[in-house]
Order: sequence, then structure tokens, then C-alpha cells
Amino acid sequence: MSLSTHPALFKAQSVGDALPWLAQHQGRTVVIKLGGHAMVNEDLTAAFARDIAFLRYAGLRPVVVHGGGPQIDAELARRGLRREFKGGLRVTTEAAMDVVRMVLAGQVQRELVGLINRSGPLAVGMTGEDADTVLAVRHRPWIDGEPVDVGRVGDITGVNTGALDSLLADGRIPVVSPLARSVEDGRVYNVNADTVAAALATALGAERLVMLTDVAGLYAGWPHSEEVIARLTAGELEKLLPELHDGMVPKMTGCLNAVRGGVGAARVIDGRIPHSVLLEMFTDEGVGTVILPDPDETPSAAADERRLLRHQVADAA
Repeated sequence: MSLSTHPALFKAQSVGDALPWLAQHQGRTVVIKLGGHAMVNEDLTAAFARDIAFLRYAGLRPVVVHGGGPQIDAELARRGLRREFKGGLRVTTEAAMDVVRMVLAGQVQRELVGLINRSGPLAVGMTGEDADTVLAVRHRPWIDGEPVDVGRVGDITGVNTGALDSLLADGRIPVVSPLARSVEDGRVYNVNADTVAAALATALGAERLVMLTDVAGLYAGWPHSEEVIARLTAGELEKLLPELHDGMVPKMTGCLNAVRGGVGAARVIDGRIPHSVLLEMFTDEGVGTVILPDPDETPSAAADERRLLRHQVADAA
């Protein structure tokens, strides 16, 4: 076998081609949200875990936020509890909250931590309630002009990055369950994982926010077209938000808030594609839909918004 046809040559070329991106992202924080629907395939979840470990070994500082909707639904059904949504929000009763907390922190998080740690002692599991990392008040939505009780669902009021900063400084990979500590009564609330990922990305001053889900990106003219919008500015996305399907609203609202809060870019990609995170981070082959700051966005304004989010913790405590 000649050197030009050696099977390792392609791997060597791929690593070499990634050098510019490795240099660009060295030491940068990236927040990656893995949706529960993107975790139903064991092989894909294991590949995702290896990719996250690769990012860490490549010199980035990844933070993982995970969902768990299908897993929660399965456990509710197993216990004979009703699955209920209002206005796209999971109604989280006291009984449902026990399931949410157990599945997110005791099942999904532990699986991800274990898979990442097959590549080395890197991942540390935590929830937003740990060290009061994510603080919230009770969400009280109005749906069709009427106030609706959705139970223990929270709206984020502040982020304390102290625990995350310490883990990242120690070379660890935080794996965060989307739970929050209430500033009203000290109880634990269920919070949308997209919203948590965006809030953490903003407070940490992340370079990128990447959301892995079970769609290819933001479709133009859904459900009549499957053409993916490749690129939007924050202003363009803001105009589109009222027209979006319920499932995309929290993702795109999170992306909008993140880039308006100083995150360099936010992207929604298809987590069903193997190694989609690496494809997004280290190549020009853009996938999914990327949201970029408006051309006139000033770094100082974004930094002020990020500082406000972090300082709200002291006010809320």
C-alpha cells in the first residue's frame, strides 16, 4: 500500500484542515444544547458525547445543557400520570415535577456524563438549582387572553456563573439540567432547556450557542416548504418570531436573546446528523440556521446586557 492511499491519510488531512478553526476557537466557551428528541438514538448520543470530549481536548470550553421531553413523557406514562401542555408549555404539577427532576437530573444527565467520561474524567453533572446557578420566578402565562396555571414552570431572573466558571477553569465539562431555584419560595422549577442554554451562553460570554434538535433548522414557509433559512440577523429573526411554529419559538427566542446579549453567533442544527457539532464548529460547511448580531450591534451594549443578567442574581437573592 502506498502512502497516498493509506487509510490514515484522510484522518490526517481532516485534522490539518481543522487547524484554522482550532486556532480561532482556542480557549473560547461554547454552550451546546442537546434536545431530548435528539437523544432517542443511542449511537448518535454516544457520538455526540465523543464530539464534546473532542472539543475539550481541542482547547475549547464546552458547556452542555440537555432536554428530556420524550424521556419525561415515557416516565409519566409508566406512572400513569397525564402528559399535558398548554400554549406549548408542559404543565408541571407537583407529581409531574417529581418526575421531571428525577428524569433530568437522575437519568438523562447521568447518561450524558457517563458517555462523555468514557473519553476521560471531564464531565460534571449539575442542575440550575445547584449553587443557585439559575434563578427564576413562577411563570404565569396568558393564553387566549386568560391567565393559565402551568404549575412549577419558571421564568429565569438571573444567572450565577460561579460554579460554572470554577468547573471550566479546572478543565471540566459542565452538563446542566434545566432546573432553577425560585427566588420567591426557594423551591425548584422546571425551565425550558432552550431558555436555560441561551441564558447561560449570555452570562458566560460564550462565543457560540449551538442548539441540536430534530429538525434541519428554521424552515422558510413551514409547513408548506422544507427549505432551511441558512442565515438571519437578530433584527430579521425578531420580525419572523410571531409567525413561527410553537416548537421553534423557544429555540429562536433563545438564539435572539443570546446574540442580543453578546454571544457571537447562535445556530439551530439537526442533531440527528452524526458529528453535526464538529461540522458546525470546524468547517465552512454551515448547517442549519445561524443567527448573527445586527451589523450595528455594539460590543459595549452586549456586554452591559450580560453584566445585567449576572448582577440580577444579587438583587434576586
